Amino acid sequence: MSLARSIGPYEGTLRAIVHALKYDGRPTLARHLAARMRAPGADVLAGADLVVPVPLHASRERARGFNQARELARHLGYPLADALTRTRSTASQADLPAAKRHANVRDAFACRRGAQVRRCTIVLVDDVSTTGATLNACAAPLLAAGAREVRALTAARAVAQRP
Repeated sequence: MSLARSIGPYEGTLRAIVHALKYDGRPTLARHLAARMRAPGADVLAGADLVVPVPLHASRERARGFNQARELARHLGYPLADALTRTRSTASQADLPAAKRHANVRDAFACRRGAQVRRCTIVLVDDVSTTGATLNACAAPLLAAGAREVRALTAARAVAQRP
């Protein structure tokens, strides 16, 4: 990942808003969060050809009723491409220790057939980045398909707890 930004740490009010979006079924909050993501993400968005949301597995999206990353991406004001698909169901990253997150999402994403990403600067969009495992797992197939550069923009980033 060449560049990654977020609004701020995944705590307090920002954490509560992300939780309401994701777990309380309030996709209308995405518009507000996306507007807040634009300023800290200005350098990530500069020169971007596409925003690509991190996909949910179909079963998880059916259960939730929407993909929170897609809702955020569609309100950023850039061309949106559903260029990725999740090839298998994975355990929720939120339920795993950091050491197991990379293995959990390894090879879990692929470019959709016909996705036009060659020579594009792509901004991956997600709600929270903890270890970067999901974002890196999404970047790999995009780069393999010829994307020029993959950046990341999330609403929040997890902050490591001090011992």
